[in-house]
Amino acid sequence: MTPDELYSLLPAVHRRRDAEQGGPLRALLTIVAEQAAVVQEDIERLYDNWFIETCDDWVVPYIGDLVGYEILPGFAAALSDDTSRATGLPSAAVPRRDVADTVVNRRRKGTLALLEDLASDVAGWPARVVEYRRLLCVTQPVRRYTSDGHNARRRSARGGLVDVRRAGTLDRLGGPFDELARTVEVPRAGSTRRPGRYGIQSVGLHLWRLRTYSVTRAPAYCLDRDRACYTFNVLAVDTPLFTAPVPEPSSYHVADETNVPEPIGRRALAERLYDYYGPGKSLCVWTGPDAEDSVVPLGRIVVADLCDWQYRPDAGQVAVDPVLGRLVLPPGTAPAHDVRVTYHHAFSGDLGGGEYPRPEPATAGAAERYRVGPGEDHHSIADALGRWREEKRGHPGKAEAVVEITANEVYEDLTDIRLDPGDRLTLRAADGVRPVIRLTGRRGGDGPRALTITGTASGCRSEVTARIVLDGLVVTGGSVRVRGGLDRLVVRHCTFVPGWELEARGTPLAPGAPSLDISDSPVRTEVHHSVLGAVLVVARHDATEPNRVELCDSVLDATLREASALGGPDDGHADVLLTARRTTVIGSVRARAVELLENCLLYGEVSIDRRDQGSVRFCWLPQDSPTPPRFHCEPDHSGDRARVVPHFASTRYGSPDYVRLADRCAEEIRRGGDNGSEPGALHHLFQPQREDNLRTRLAEYTPAGCDTGLFFVT
Repeated sequence: MTPDELYSLLPAVHRRRDAEQGGPLRALLTIVAEQAAVVQEDIERLYDNWFIETCDDWVVPYIGDLVGYEILPGFAAALSDDTSRATGLPSAAVPRRDVADTVVNRRRKGTLALLEDLASDVAGWPARVVEYRRLLCVTQPVRRYTSDGHNARRRSARGGLVDVRRAGTLDRLGGPFDELARTVEVPRAGSTRRPGRYGIQSVGLHLWRLRTYSVTRAPAYCLDRDRACYTFNVLAVDTPLFTAPVPEPSSYHVADETNVPEPIGRRALAERLYDYYGPGKSLCVWTGPDAEDSVVPLGRIVVADLCDWQYRPDAGQVAVDPVLGRLVLPPGTAPAHDVRVTYHHAFSGDLGGGEYPRPEPATAGAAERYRVGPGEDHHSIADALGRWREEKRGHPGKAEAVVEITANEVYEDLTDIRLDPGDRLTLRAADGVRPVIRLTGRRGGDGPRALTITGTASGCRSEVTARIVLDGLVVTGGSVRVRGGLDRLVVRHCTFVPGWELEARGTPLAPGAPSLDISDSPVRTEVHHSVLGAVLVVARHDATEPNRVELCDSVLDATLREASALGGPDDGHADVLLTARRTTVIGSVRARAVELLENCLLYGEVSIDRRDQGSVRFCWLPQDSPTPPRFHCEPDHSGDRARVVPHFASTRYGSPDYVRLADRCAEEIRRGGDNGSEPGALHHLFQPQREDNLRTRLAEYTPAGCDTGLFFVT
């Protein structure tokens, strides 16, 4: 009920007396109405919590208990902590879909398709199940061959010698889609020491932990216009193209190559071009400005090996290399406008700039919005910023603005952003796009390539109130510099390319160069779900307190372990108060003080000047590092310190396995977080918990005598 409705229920004499005294009773009923609304909402929510489809995450374990869903003991203890709810652990430890399908799955026990569904429901990983008994070599009896010729010919199709003319089959050798026969292996498929796939009772569940991310109608990078050589990735780096998974037609279907995020091979693309190429599919190419008429037809696409750029397609053709993410047009036919492409690449999670959904900041809804892109009022970011400056001169209420980029374009016009006291600026990408800001140097000279954000406040600290938010952007070619009176810098879901730019193989052109340079500014920097290069902080000469730097679910990559990831001039200590949660740092960290380091991987030297404040919890950092008191950190907590060292699948930005811990990494690190997950930027994926859950469910639903093993493809 509203306050007016409650007030109208009072007798008229009380309302008249209340009006004479200034309305204190009406004010009281306003507070009562607010609390009544809270109670009413809670009652309605209690009804929703009766159903697995609509209940809160914390209710899922209790509904699971009603149907006999068993929670692992370690997860039950972790779920009892209220702080685990905010990290997403309940949804990883007790998947809602797995609880809902508990009864149905018990009826399907023993079927191959059920194992794939379990991997998707329990762990959220695409999977393919393989019954290895069907791939074992067999000796064909002559008597059975003469009595049943049809079945005998079908059995003799497997178990023979390798046909070297079947190149596509050889490409799948050793993978989840391998069709070649093997002799029997003695080790079990589920062995933890030496698993063996090919046994009579062996069943393998191949899992893909990487996710595919789309890049839609983005400009390809032209390496050589005369020879018409392009890369799919606008950063001019080789990027393997992945399949956009197609949903399986039914729950009884066994996944094939189009249902999982598998890298696209050259022969696979040539043999099944229709399945991979076209609008809305895994990849597509446009060579004209019109979105419909300029699509390169399927018949003009040829698959080629472009590792040395020597292949030359015939007139009218377009050569595509899915392994390297390259394409070539006939020489001299490069269009004057951009060649646009759609493709899919792979990564572990939602991190850095991308087309994945991002929550909109709460303050962005009421701000003045300036849209940038084709068909919008502004065609460049600089034009939108100029329009905002003009409009706010006579209207102080327009100091808060949102510049929203609506297309996958490359913008090279942005070099300076100047903010006045009281300005609130958000520069963000619209949902579903990934714009790129390429820094090409200052006009009219060979000056440093940088985007300079300058606050124009005076020396009075109370006037330093300008704030800026960068959201969903990819910045390449230089650094972002912060100068002057700026109160806060927020970086959300952005990528500041480590090393500024990359060579074709992913080697940074400027190793160790800072991607974020803060100088003479009392800025408070917040970085969330982003990938940054090194951060350089130069303190103000009259600073009375250190700058604050907060890192959360992010990567700080100096490209070299010996380089400075966070520090001051001349590799000195940065005058910052550092807070880092669930962050991976490649390079050294030198700071004046820390407030909290929690669930972090600090792969480099760590040196904290002040060790009498702050704490370090559940982190990996080099032993004997001068830091505040540490709690449950590695390798301090381990007896074998030489063994407990991080091993990454890749530390090269742009590779699918970037900053993911290798499978051979020590378990003390893979489960070294405060809730049993890995520390670092991929902490939120809860991969150890997903694996434990899946192994438990497989043991529950696998028939007796069947040996099931897990094999991670990526």
